[in-house]
Amino acid sequence: MRHFQTFLRRFRPAPLHGFLALIFATTLLPLSVSAGGPGNLGIPGELSGAHISTNRSGTLQTKDGLTLRVKTDLGNVRIVRLESGTSPVVRYSVRIETDAKPPLAQKLLDHYTLKAAATSSGVELFGNLPAEMTRGNGNAQFWVQFEISIPLGYNVDINTEGGDIETQDVGGTASLVTQGGNIRTGRIGINKIRNAAAGRPVAKLQTEGGHIQVLDVSGDLNAFTAGGHINVGNISGDATLRTGGGHIRAEQIGGRSDLSTDGGNITVGHAKSFVNVRTVGGQIDFGEVRGSVRAQTGGGGVRILYVTGPMEVESNGGSICLTHVSGTIQAATGVGTITAWISPDTSSGDMVHLSGPSQLTSVEGDIIVFVPRNLAATIDAIVSSGSERKIEADPALNLSIQSALNNGTPWAKGTVALNGGGPLLKLRTTSGKIRLEFLDSQTALRESLIREQQDRISGRMRDVSNPQPQFVPVPDSNPNPPASPQAQGDWLENWMDKLEIAFTGGLREDPTEFLKRLIYSPHPSYPDLAKRAGVQGKVTLQVRVTKDGRVEVQKLIQGEPVLADSAIATVKQWRAKPVWSNGKPLEVISTVTFNFQLQ
Repeated sequence: MRHFQTFLRRFRPAPLHGFLALIFATTLLPLSVSAGGPGNLGIPGELSGAHISTNRSGTLQTKDGLTLRVKTDLGNVRIVRLESGTSPVVRYSVRIETDAKPPLAQKLLDHYTLKAAATSSGVELFGNLPAEMTRGNGNAQFWVQFEISIPLGYNVDINTEGGDIETQDVGGTASLVTQGGNIRTGRIGINKIRNAAAGRPVAKLQTEGGHIQVLDVSGDLNAFTAGGHINVGNISGDATLRTGGGHIRAEQIGGRSDLSTDGGNITVGHAKSFVNVRTVGGQIDFGEVRGSVRAQTGGGGVRILYVTGPMEVESNGGSICLTHVSGTIQAATGVGTITAWISPDTSSGDMVHLSGPSQLTSVEGDIIVFVPRNLAATIDAIVSSGSERKIEADPALNLSIQSALNNGTPWAKGTVALNGGGPLLKLRTTSGKIRLEFLDSQTALRESLIREQQDRISGRMRDVSNPQPQFVPVPDSNPNPPASPQAQGDWLENWMDKLEIAFTGGLREDPTEFLKRLIYSPHPSYPDLAKRAGVQGKVTLQVRVTKDGRVEVQKLIQGEPVLADSAIATVKQWRAKPVWSNGKPLEVISTVTFNFQLQ
């Protein structure tokens, strides 16, 4: 999308307006992306020949602890540290390149404006290609690459309208903004420099579509991407992470956390304070949270290892698995199962208590609760549409079960004042089952789920499969694309396919048609843990067929975590035939559903 926007802004022969401009450009210009170089802001496609380039460089004296400010209308920016023991200076090297033919090429290079100045607050660099130089230049493309060396204690303020940003370790604060590229950084604030302005983060990162990767931040982090993934390491302060559709992964957050995605998964290894997360349809996975939690997903499941404080968890369609609940809990799901191990921290005396009233609610799914034998609580379980057979409990719990008719519909209720009673624990389901057992009755199952969750989180933190920004040399040439004898359909259908590929990265396919594409598709096995726990139901995955025929799982749409793991592991073994268009393979996006049922 970045390529389209920049082409319309910079290389059109006359002004076009609104969406018509986008339609015109994407219809008439090729959409096949070849190996483009950094800062390539035209439409990728056929280059006109050899590139012509120039390099501009300089060195400016400065003092450590000041700020580098870079503002450019296009180009990648790479920030590196000065060699140890070097006097405080800022060195810059800017490579400017175009594929325009002479004499236009030299004219474009000569008119590119680069200003560099040392000020009392640091060093400023400004790059710009005048707008009048971009008119009437056909499909000429223009590349710019900045590489800047700074003192370790410097702050950085980078703004590029079209390119990637990469930094090594930054001792001070970092503000990195790009209109569409990726952002990748080392450690930020390693000199533990805290900005005196209240509420100002040590790191502020923003891109309109790329991925964000941050190693560590010694302070607060504010990161936003319109659609990419966010991967962060150790954040010692507060973290505000938002993406329009990608995944969010955080290894450790020391302060408050506010994480939001419109469609991806959220994974947090360790959090030391309040955590607020929201995803429209993805999965939520937590390791250990030493504070309270508020988690909401529109369709995925929620898996949490350990939370010390109050917990509010909501899923419209997924299951909820909580292996260690020590505080109050409010959990609700539409169709999934809720499984919770209640394990308050030891309090005075022999009895343990929840810190306040709690409630677990599932409209259609089951509720399975494990409680310690020394829990003092009042349990109130209701199935609003079902007989007493839908409530099961360990006989030693002495649960009193009643049943009756409500306007002709059977309902059941079970109550007990466990160990004399205590804070109320409500269990509510419309048509599912409620099962109550003691904590020590399924220790093997619990330990297995904990190990699986720990391995899952560790694996995601090590995952390096996400696209990373790579600063590679600009190619000298781009051969003509091959002929497309397999092109099919009328021009409108082909154009719509190309537009979909440009925005989603692949063609969407009906699930039935997708199954016909498979050439190797073993069935998943029924997990032993799920059998022992009586877990069954459907698992729906969003999948992508890569250009080489592999099948990747993009996200879990629906399903029990213990069943989903088996389905995901199996689908990763599948192989399929990719789609071909214009002589090139394309990726395919679809969904696949498995129905796990106990016989």
